[in-house]
Amino acid sequence: MREYGTAEVPLHLRNAPTKLMKQLGYSKGYQYDHDSEGGIALDQTGFPDAMGERQYYAPVERGLEIKLKDKLDRLRAAREQARKPRG
Repeated sequence: MREYGTAEVPLHLRNAPTKLMKQLGYSKGYQYDHDSEGGIALDQTGFPDAMGERQYYAPVERGLEIKLKDKLDRLRAAREQARKPRG
């Protein structure tokens, strides 16, 4: 909050119940995670553009968190790959 204040919600996450909102780009490009392969839309973020991607959880190397860390590492690598420009 101190660094970014109240940043705008990304347009693709905004609800578009009216024609005007659709024309303004609300919900354009939104990807429903459960419809994506693997259950995660890898190239979509929930953070405001000004913030960039954030990581708020870092599992420790013990117990079940080892498996969680492995899964998160794979997802983060796949997300990074999905966001690279193609061409």
